[in-house]
Order: sequence, then structure tokens, then C-alpha cells
Amino acid sequence: MKRKLIATAVAATLVGGAGFAQAQGKLSGDAVKIGVLTDMSGVYADYGGPGAVAAAKLAVQDFGGKMFGKPIEVLNADHQNKPDIAKNVTQQWFDRDGVDMTVENLNSAVALTVQALGKEKNKITIVNGAASSRLTNEDCAPGTGIHYLMDTIALSNVVGKAIVKDGGNSWYFLTADYAFGHSLEKDTSEVVKATGGKVLGAVRHPLSTGDFSSFLLQAQSSGAKVVGLANAGGDTVNSIKAAAEFGLTKKQNLAALLMLITDVHAIGLNTAQGLYLTEGWYWDLNPETRAWADKFGKVMNGRKPNSNHASVYSATLHYLNAVKAAGTDDTAAVMKKMRETPINDMFAKGGKLREDGRMVHDMYLFQVKKPSESKGAWDYYNLKGTVKGEDAFQSIAAGKCAAVKK
Repeated sequence: MKRKLIATAVAATLVGGAGFAQAQGKLSGDAVKIGVLTDMSGVYADYGGPGAVAAAKLAVQDFGGKMFGKPIEVLNADHQNKPDIAKNVTQQWFDRDGVDMTVENLNSAVALTVQALGKEKNKITIVNGAASSRLTNEDCAPGTGIHYLMDTIALSNVVGKAIVKDGGNSWYFLTADYAFGHSLEKDTSEVVKATGGKVLGAVRHPLSTGDFSSFLLQAQSSGAKVVGLANAGGDTVNSIKAAAEFGLTKKQNLAALLMLITDVHAIGLNTAQGLYLTEGWYWDLNPETRAWADKFGKVMNGRKPNSNHASVYSATLHYLNAVKAAGTDDTAAVMKKMRETPINDMFAKGGKLREDGRMVHDMYLFQVKKPSESKGAWDYYNLKGTVKGEDAFQSIAAGKCAAVKK
């Protein structure tokens, strides 16, 4: 009888221990490690940079700071807009430092490199700031890669269609000469033509261009009604400022195909007023977005977040909730939970992660306010329309992701 009681007690302890371990979850290391790979000091520093790092840390803080009793760490690195640096940093994170997931991955050339590495290493890579539609098409990585904020197809579908329908039916492109710019020019050209407009040509400029005068002269001589800026960040800011100084805007209209509120802030309303643009989020949309923007401002010296910063927060929190729900940081299990769970937070309502890696959510068409309409700093947008995610983003059926069954 004594031996039987001891055996029963041992069995109960083992069962209880197994239940406790299951409740605690299983992690591959002693911490959940998230790497924020961004441009900390270059042309996209305001677009992502310190704000992206702050957003990821806010997500960890709001999650509670620990996973199954173990710490959640946020690492960050400056890729300097160089894919080789990005690859070296990410490889070190995965192989040596035990990083479980990378987020932000700003700059399309960087994003494509990091996503390919994540696929090779079976590590989750979430792209926020980069916009090339190749990420969920020809270069998709559906088991590990996620494209979260926007892409060149959604940008084209929203602002391109609106401008052509408003009379801007002849276009010339000023294009950043790398993967993102090429995709944005291509996708917008297709939308312009499909909507009844025509494309008169394009000129390509190097990333982080200092002097836009020769490129703007070519755009001006084209006679196009619309000069489409297929660039982003500091290049968009500088090309808009140069266009105003050059006098181009007196005869032609500018279309900022990818422009965030931080760019408007850098340009100023006097120069940016009247521009149409596409965004995935705006800090002043509703009480929930305003509350999060206030929280962000407290750690960023009063600056308001842009849509990229908000998406980094949302993506990081969605990942952490998926790890918790899965009970493990195993890539396949976490990706399954991320796809199964709708995204309902201050960034998106009813957001859905598809099999091809595309996160589908509503997009917005804004027009930059006149100075007389603005109530103060960062009050820059008039909402002109909301486009449902399924209408803004390319459908899976139309996509080119070979790994996804249609």
C-alpha cells in the first residue's frame, strides 16, 4: 500500500509538472528576441529609424515585458540602406544572438535580402517600411515572410486612380533607382493606363540624391500633367522642395506616391498643401489612434508617429500574442496563429494575414491641408476616402507567389 501511494504521488507530480511546463510554454532560448532593422541616420531615418525602435519597445511594454516568465528583448541595428550590411547583421542575429524575429526591414532592397535569409534560416521576417510588391509576388516567402504596412500596388490603386479620375491623365515619373522605385513606377503606370491615362516617360535618380535639378528639368520638358514621385523619405522631401523652387509646380502637379506624415512635417504645409497621398494609418483618425500617438510622443520628444511606426507596433504585438497563443516560438506554429488571428488594434480593424504573407487592411486617401485649415503641429491631413483592403491590395488569384495555391 505504501509503495502504491508513493507511485501515485510520483505520477501526480509528473503529470502536474508536464501541465506546468505546458502552461509556461516552450522557447528556444532564455528570452524572446526581436531585431529591429532600420535606417537610423540616413535618408529614411524619420520614416523608420528611432521611431520604429521606440514603437517595437512600446509593444513589448504593453504586452507585459515577459513571455512565459522569460524576458523579451529588443535589439536594433542600422543597415545604412545597404543590403550587404543588412544581411550580415541579420545572419549574426539568427546564428549567434538567438533572434527569433526581425521587424521593420525598411528599404525594399534590404527587405528582399532579409526575407530571403529568413526563408533560408526558417525565421520570421516582418517587413513594414519597404513597399516593393515583389515581397508577396515573385520573391514571396509564405512560411516565414510577412509584408505588413503597404505595397506599391496598394499605393498605386488608391492615389493613382484618384488623380487620373480628377483629370491628371498624363504622367512622367521621377523614380528612385532601386527595387522599390522600380516597383512603384511599374505598378502606378499600369493603374494609370488601366484608368484611361498615359505615361510619357520616366527618369531615375540614385538613392539619397543631393541635387534634383537635372531630373526635374527632364520631367518639366515632358509636358506631363502629373509628375509621379516614385521615391520616399528624404528623397521625396527634397524633390518636392526642389520642384517648388524650380517652378515646376506652377505648370505641373506632383503626385507623392509614397509619403508619410513625417515627410509633410519636414516639408511644411506651405509647400506640401494640396498634395494627395495614400496612407495605411493616421494618428488623428479616432480616439484610439490619438491615445497611442500621445504614448509614442512621450518617448519621442513630442513627435507624432507615422503609419510605419504604428505598423511596427502592431506587427510586434501581433507576433508576441501569436507566440503566447501557440505556447512556443516555433516558426510554423507562430505563423499559423498569426494567420488565424484577425488583427484588431489601434492600427487595423479586421486585418488579415494571407497565405502569401500579405497583411490586408484598409487604406486611406488623404489630401494635405492648407496652412489656414491646420489647427497646429501635425494636424496635416483631410481624409478624402477609405479603400477597403480587398480593393486596395492585389488579390491572391492575381498574385505571382508560386508557393501559394490559387
